[in-house]
Amino acid sequence: MAGRPRGIGDREILRAAAEVIGRVGPAKLTLAAVAREVGLVPGTLVQRFGSKGGLLLALGEQAAEDADAMPGRVREERETALDALASLVAGWMEPMNTPERFANHLAFLCMDLTDPGLHAPALRVHLAQRRAVQSLLAEAVETGELRPGVDVVPLARSVQAVSAGAGLTWALERRGTLSQAVAHELDTLLRPHLAPLEET
Repeated sequence: MAGRPRGIGDREILRAAAEVIGRVGPAKLTLAAVAREVGLVPGTLVQRFGSKGGLLLALGEQAAEDADAMPGRVREERETALDALASLVAGWMEPMNTPERFANHLAFLCMDLTDPGLHAPALRVHLAQRRAVQSLLAEAVETGELRPGVDVVPLARSVQAVSAGAGLTWALERRGTLSQAVAHELDTLLRPHLAPLEET
C-alpha cells in the first residue's frame, strides 16, 4: 500500500498508540502523536485507520486478540498454574505502572464503558481474561496447588475484582509498586484456598 513504510505494521502502530495513551490519556491522543512515535506521517495513519476513533477501535480489537493469546504464552514460561496466574495478572497491569499511567488508562476504560463501539472489544478482553484466570485456577485444583473442591468460577471473578481494586488503591495510596500491590492482594485472596503443604 502506498505510504506504508516497510517493516511498520498495524500491531506496532497500535502498541505505540497504547504507549501514547499511557503518557497523555485518550483525550489528548492524536494521530500525529502516534505517527511521531513510530516515525510515520499522520496521513499514513489516516489511510490505515481513517480517524482517531478508528484507531481506538482497532486498538480495542487488538487488545481482545492479545487477551486470547497471552495466557498460553505465559503458561509455557511458568512451572505452576498459580505462578502463571500471578505473572498473567502482573502482565495485564504492567502498562499502568505509574499513577499517571493508571489514570490515563482508566480514562480509556471510561470511554470503553460509554462508547458502544469500544465497549464490545473491551468486554471481549474482560471475558477472555476471566476465562484465562478460571482455566489456571482449575489447573491449580487438578495439580493440588489449590484445595480440592474449590469453586473456580466465583474465585476467577474475585481475582479480576481484586486486581482492579488493588490497582486503584495503589494509585491512590502510592505505596510500593503496582506489581507488588497486585501480587499482595492476589496472594491474600488465594491463601485460604491453598492446599496444605505435605509434611516430610
